Amino acid sequence: MSQPIIGFAGIGAMGKPMAINLTKAALSVAVSDPNTVATGVLAQHGAEVVEGARALADRAEVVHLCLPSVPIAELVVADLAKGGAVRHVVNHGTTGSAFSQAAAANLSEKGIAFLDAPISGGVAGAESGALVIMCSGNTATFEVTKPGLEAMSRQITYLGEAPGAAQVMKLCNNILMFCNFAAALESLTLGVKAGLDPEQMMQIVNAATGRSVATETLIPDFVLNRRFDFGGANHIIEKDLELWRREVEAHEVPAMIGTVVRTIYRQMFAEEGRDSDITRLTLPMERLAQTEIPKTR
Repeated sequence: MSQPIIGFAGIGAMGKPMAINLTKAALSVAVSDPNTVATGVLAQHGAEVVEGARALADRAEVVHLCLPSVPIAELVVADLAKGGAVRHVVNHGTTGSAFSQAAAANLSEKGIAFLDAPISGGVAGAESGALVIMCSGNTATFEVTKPGLEAMSRQITYLGEAPGAAQVMKLCNNILMFCNFAAALESLTLGVKAGLDPEQMMQIVNAATGRSVATETLIPDFVLNRRFDFGGANHIIEKDLELWRREVEAHEVPAMIGTVVRTIYRQMFAEEGRDSDITRLTLPMERLAQTEIPKTR
């Protein structure tokens, strides 16, 4: 008996290593993306390449999505709804709870179940199969898709059947990371201007109470070498901050700290460009302080 095909739409910075890990788990994979170079890499790993989401939906019972924006995700979901084979759609993108609720309702009318499965761990986590995946939505879909999810992750958490719950969780996580990174850079800039050694600062903070992913990974690995190449594009950060703002407004939650941090990032996007890396937040911090964090690695 032939193995069921798993579809994957969106072979970008995150989607490509995720799809590769599906093939490494000896799963049958079909992929679709406008970037033929990316799909060519998947073909080298044994994946079938098809043209567009509708073709995936005609080939695969399960289709995973890892797409860069809400409008693109909406178009792809509409195409998937026309397919003849697809019965489960798994969304790994950060698209907000309103999208999930609409997608789940629209797909259900076609007999297709929807599962939110946003991801955290960055490109490195995607490459090593060590993503954290938070899931919500159809329970049966969660069980059916577990083999694929396990091939891409080190931790999977199911948050219940409510469409969009995992999206809220992902945005709660993201705003914490954005706030931590901005605060860590501000603290580092102060210490450097006051004459402290940045390597010693990170050693102390990471052994003390101020540690976070910003001080443990982002600053040591992408700022102190002044490469600024974490792999988080500013236009994705901008999208996530906007989705976070919508959740805050929908749930009527005060968000004073997050709002200030969002303003800081929006100024950085204007200065450094929407296609540059999140770690370039370092540069406007330095300009405002009239100092520079030295290259130590």
